[in-house]
Amino acid sequence: MKGRLKTRIIAAFSRSEKVSKMPSQLANAIRFLSADAIQKANSGHPGAPMGMAEMAEVVWNRFLNHNPANPKFYNRDRFILSNGHASMLLYSLLHLTGYNLSIEDLKNFRQLHSKTPGHPEYGYTDGVETTTGPLGQGIANAVGMALAEKILSAEFNKDGLNIVDHHTYVFMGDGCMMEGVSHEACSLAGTLGLGKLIVLYDDNNISIDGKVDGWFTENIPARFESYGWHVVPDVNGHDTAAIAAAVEAARAETGKPSLICCKTLIGKGSANKEGSHKTHGAPLGADEIEATRKHLGWAYPAFEIPQEIYAAWSAKEKGAKLEAEWNALFAQYQAKFPAEAAEFVRRMDKKLPDNFDSYVQTALQEVCAKAETIATRKASQNSIEILAKALPELVGGSADLTPSNLTDWPGSVSVTKNSGGNYIHYGVREFGMGAVMNGLSLHGGVRPFGATFLMFSEYERNALRMAALMKINPIFVFTHDSIGLGEDGPTHQPVEQTATLRLIPNMDVWRPCDTAESLTAWSEAVKAADRPSSLIFSRQNLKFLPRSQAQLENIKRGGYVVSEAAGEAKAVIIATGSEVELALNAQAALANEGIAVRVVSMPSTNVFDRQDAAYRAEVLPAHLPKVAVEAGVSDGWYKYVGTTGAVLGLDRFGESAPAGELFKLFGFTTENLVRIVKSVLR
Repeated sequence: MKGRLKTRIIAAFSRSEKVSKMPSQLANAIRFLSADAIQKANSGHPGAPMGMAEMAEVVWNRFLNHNPANPKFYNRDRFILSNGHASMLLYSLLHLTGYNLSIEDLKNFRQLHSKTPGHPEYGYTDGVETTTGPLGQGIANAVGMALAEKILSAEFNKDGLNIVDHHTYVFMGDGCMMEGVSHEACSLAGTLGLGKLIVLYDDNNISIDGKVDGWFTENIPARFESYGWHVVPDVNGHDTAAIAAAVEAARAETGKPSLICCKTLIGKGSANKEGSHKTHGAPLGADEIEATRKHLGWAYPAFEIPQEIYAAWSAKEKGAKLEAEWNALFAQYQAKFPAEAAEFVRRMDKKLPDNFDSYVQTALQEVCAKAETIATRKASQNSIEILAKALPELVGGSADLTPSNLTDWPGSVSVTKNSGGNYIHYGVREFGMGAVMNGLSLHGGVRPFGATFLMFSEYERNALRMAALMKINPIFVFTHDSIGLGEDGPTHQPVEQTATLRLIPNMDVWRPCDTAESLTAWSEAVKAADRPSSLIFSRQNLKFLPRSQAQLENIKRGGYVVSEAAGEAKAVIIATGSEVELALNAQAALANEGIAVRVVSMPSTNVFDRQDAAYRAEVLPAHLPKVAVEAGVSDGWYKYVGTTGAVLGLDRFGESAPAGELFKLFGFTTENLVRIVKSVLR
């Protein structure tokens, strides 16, 4: 830390010991809006909003660059409330500074269809940058946002015209610090030198069970210093001068992310419960709120804020000025770099290039002409290379498995501490990777994908769920998709993972069978604007399947007839991924016995289920018995085969052996599938 800044912080902290203990009225506006809304809802967490009120007043009134009239202003600072249970802090700030969040919205806190749900939810409320609640993921999202700023600024800023130049501010508490995902993301942030990331830690030593001394005693400043962060320890979190000095020091340190450790009292200002864990997750109570009004000299009834306090909080004029200044800067940039300016706007508006569909169709024809028999993980890598030429916003990565996942491409450039790029080495941090990807996606301007083995989707699971909940569109890549990975054994052989990924609402799961389905899966994932996608690929080689143009078009419908019966069909075999080839072999064997069957490839059950009833009935006629085959748990397939059909699946864990032996051991053979099909014929 520079000597002068360090002196300022020490001086400010010394002054904090002398200042009045009575918090400012601006902070008190947050306290009472929060306490009153939680009391009216009879549910919520008043302690954290009350304890972080001064921190919020400093950041939002003195540093945060934002425009309430345009919550999507490109160059705004991002603010993330990682400890999302303190949601009334954020709602109070949005209301006070002038966002489209009325006092009536605050009164409807935690009520059905309100703009103020119990935890902040992206898409519900203007100014909420991400959904937080599962602790630790907010800070990880923020790392992604700061990383997006780094990547975009390196790409677009030119000749002193810095059109990408903003900070990401985070509030987080002890719970976020305890969650493992915060370790993963913050370690990566330090390694990558994300100097525009500033975190204020609400160090109140309290969680639901009480004082954390019995279960959380690590040295947080030392932990973050070891990550390569700039750390300001022991700041009085109720002294605005000390907080402001610490933030100034953080902003001056451009080569490292910053952690400001704010010592606070949970429930600060409460007449009788200040510092108690009883304020963490329950309303203060009407009597305590009234006592607190008297204690703090707040002479206004519930939900009433005097105009002079509204005026002091309002960010409308400042926000309009900030955006106007940026617009003028962008106009200069546009005049000098018109192509780059247009590309920046397209990407920030999350629009695909005008010719994207025709580009993909041409590429698909070329893929089919090659007719390669390769692993679909390799087909995925080829697809990435194709798409990256049309989509410079693609930012890839892997959780330390790049040579196995095959997620790099000739044009990939690794992001480092000193440079931007389009490929992120996440290290062995699957959960952190998923949550950082969500932050990249939320920031805009980049389209992230990241990969690991399908088995380790388990580590990443809650980040996948949060992406689906927020209706954002990162692409999660999973390779080594079944017992087909072989000798690594059951610890690495996914059995239930594909099925459970399909159960996540608003998640599209694709398990392609060859190069054509792989490129289609990738292009459809890129086009999915309001949902994430999980793309699942094989380790072993899979044969290319020739198709008509109509069949190629129908891949994007999630399920289609890949091989029609030679004659009147007696049954339907449904398969995905590597098992499509098995289904075709069984079809041929049955045809030799005079039994005609149809083979349906269903790379995405989620997409197929969204098709109209007529198409689904055309592909899977109701009168025909059906057999589904997939090297994974069987339960999900019974909705297609019904009580009269059958499923060839794997409802146990695998074994360590070469893949071919395992497929035979578990009955994934032509002979066994033929037997099963015969068993369902009427």
